[in-house]
Amino acid sequence: GVTRLLLTRIPFFKEIIVSSFSCDSCSWSNTEIQSAGRIQEQGVRYTLAVTSRQDMNREVVKTDCASARIPELDFEIPAFSQKGVLTTIEGIIDRAVAGLEQDQPTRRATDGEVARKIDEFIGKLRQLKEVNSPFTFILDDPSGNSFVENPHAPQRDEALVVTHYRRSPQQSAMLGLEGEEVDAKPPDAAEDLRDEVLQFNTNCPECNAPASTNMKLVQIPHFKEVIIMATNCDSCGHRTNEVKSGGAIEPQGTRITLRITDPSDMTRDILKSETCSVEIPELEFELGMGALGGKFTTLEGLLKDIRDLVEKNPFTLGDSSMPSRTGKLQEFIGKLQEVNGKTKAHFIMDDPAGNSYLQNVYAPEEDPELRVQRYERTFEQNEELGLNDMKTEGYEPEAASGR
Repeated sequence: GVTRLLLTRIPFFKEIIVSSFSCDSCSWSNTEIQSAGRIQEQGVRYTLAVTSRQDMNREVVKTDCASARIPELDFEIPAFSQKGVLTTIEGIIDRAVAGLEQDQPTRRATDGEVARKIDEFIGKLRQLKEVNSPFTFILDDPSGNSFVENPHAPQRDEALVVTHYRRSPQQSAMLGLEGEEVDAKPPDAAEDLRDEVLQFNTNCPECNAPASTNMKLVQIPHFKEVIIMATNCDSCGHRTNEVKSGGAIEPQGTRITLRITDPSDMTRDILKSETCSVEIPELEFELGMGALGGKFTTLEGLLKDIRDLVEKNPFTLGDSSMPSRTGKLQEFIGKLQEVNGKTKAHFIMDDPAGNSYLQNVYAPEEDPELRVQRYERTFEQNEELGLNDMKTEGYEPEAASGR
């Protein structure tokens, strides 16, 4: 047969390799995908409550290192047991059924009891496709490159929960990332980096040509220090920037609410950390944490990035999208463009880590249109930030007694 390879770039998933095999003799064909981009900084877990036949048609990107589970049947597709695929939830179940049926004739001849139990389990899997009773579908990918479609985008999907988490050492070793920080040396405390622009070599995320990344420690007035990293590629002209918090996680989370009443509000500086979610109640829009990464821009620039994020989504505005869904998204994009100070709206930033910032133009006086609330984090929020397992007191005596 003939295998064809195509290197392509899909928004949200970086670069992927599409592999297509076809046989002229028996007309058998198969397609697979492999991630060609970089492993994301955090893993991702999608938890979907499947309640209708429409949920079975949700598009799914499942990489080869992702595992899929259905707790109600105690069923799991382990990582690296299947190749990466672009399919639907129904397609994943059909693929699992086909894999279980593959060796059934041999099992019936050698061990009839095991074959009978597998036949019963295959029947349960097929019944899931009818959705006679709701069940839970969990897709867990330590590399962060898998995806489950939200058909209600840009609105929030109540049936779909997206969780970003820090990889465990075992997951990092499984992805080949073990030992990345073995040679890391502690920073020199005497070295003051505030007046320096550090530069280190890297590769362009677009064309993979050698490029340089500039890093600078910046003090934001009335806030804290942040690290700004900017990459500029001389080969293809690609430019990107990213912001990291230069301080620790705050004792309390921060919820910032801005009432947009004037076009001048669009020029306010914004620092959006990776753990910050954005909400615009008037548009019924919510952007979860992890999306767009860390940004240091203006309110106008952040709204433009949100608009680009929706327009470049291949699952909502692509050739295979439904006309009704496309119309709703086009209407949402139009409303988003109207949020320019002339149309009043509320802009809400919720950061459990407390590392986000929205400029107060009246500083150091209070801003009548800006409200900053501090709140105690929930157990789930501390779990996502990795704080529940962090021990900061009493570890030194134990270490001394261990020696």
